[in-house]
Amino acid sequence: MILGLSLLSFSSSANERVEMLKNDFPQCLVRLQQQALDSGVSAQTNQQVLANLKPIEKLLQYDSNQPEFVQTFTGYFSKRVNDWRINKGREQLRKHKTFLAKLTQEYGVPGHYLVAFWGLETNFGAYKGKIPTLNALATLACDKRRSEYFSGELVQALLLLEREGLSAKEMIGSWAGAMGHTQFMPTAYMKYAKDGDGDGKADLWNNEKDALASAANFLQNLGWKAGYRWGREVLLPEDFNYQLAGKSQAKPLSFWHEQNLQKVNGKAVGKADLEASLLIPAGHLGSAFLVYPNFDVILRWNNSEFYGIAVGHLADRISGQKKLSKPLPDLPKYTVEEMQNFQDKLNQLGFDVGVADGILGPATRKGVRKFQASVGLIADGYPSKKTVEAVKAAELPSESAKPLESSETAK
Repeated sequence: MILGLSLLSFSSSANERVEMLKNDFPQCLVRLQQQALDSGVSAQTNQQVLANLKPIEKLLQYDSNQPEFVQTFTGYFSKRVNDWRINKGREQLRKHKTFLAKLTQEYGVPGHYLVAFWGLETNFGAYKGKIPTLNALATLACDKRRSEYFSGELVQALLLLEREGLSAKEMIGSWAGAMGHTQFMPTAYMKYAKDGDGDGKADLWNNEKDALASAANFLQNLGWKAGYRWGREVLLPEDFNYQLAGKSQAKPLSFWHEQNLQKVNGKAVGKADLEASLLIPAGHLGSAFLVYPNFDVILRWNNSEFYGIAVGHLADRISGQKKLSKPLPDLPKYTVEEMQNFQDKLNQLGFDVGVADGILGPATRKGVRKFQASVGLIADGYPSKKTVEAVKAAELPSESAKPLESSETAK
């Protein structure tokens, strides 16, 4: 997935990493050459390609940059599931109709899902990245933060270059090494890329059929269940218990039927033999989603619930289904520091949200739901202004109120 990060001034940590990179890069290349040889990369490629790679210092800036504000579902979703992407997706679905039908028959993944992934990853190939992949991977392999991972990806990229008869100049992509229409990392490219049009090559940069076939193969190997949806938007009853929500609380579909959840057309969700979790990414004022096992497969492509919902709903819209039944709510914007302070206070109050990282993830939502329920607020897990103010106002438990551990109780 391409990360669109703005060019900000180097942080002190990024500056330190750049200095270390400058000092360590020559010796790091020696290590990488040996690793490549041990993994089957030819001596010729080692000498002519790997030995001549150069670091790209600004990549450490991209890797160090942190967003100023917490990402909201409204902000994320509205930028990705828009009219342009829906209309362009429908156009691509028509263009590749016959080929996509063959892929569905072979891999079990419907064409509108493949087109949705393609649209979110690179705007249907409009932007595949412009950074030299091998130099990018060498840079990140020689940075200590994730050296082992990127060293392995660099070796796979060199093996890919040899297998597909590529030149280093042809291999361009995102700053983190993702390549082609579907932004595959080298390991995924090596394992799952397919020759979709039968020309003897798997070219994910220039060949749309190769890219779509590869995406279908990848999803099948990730566990896609043929004949099933990703999930759906649902309507909740007025007296719904919001503490049942959360990705980790999967229940049989029959359970949700008993809770009186409905499809947006007013019909019951049914009692199919299927596990499902309820997600409420924008609080009770926004849409609710019942997600099925194929949603987990989407998360194996990109482990973000927002991404998973965006892929699923974009696929629905591309296939002709209606927009969400509720407008996207106008959610409060919090800085990362404000969210960290909020998380810290919840932890101090005894509502475990894990590390105060400023990210509104599943652990934070779970803790927020418990706090909301304890003070009589709608326990939807979203930090509304009322919730945040209630957390700020809550008194911390005093030390004297805590039970003392005596020698007897310690035994």
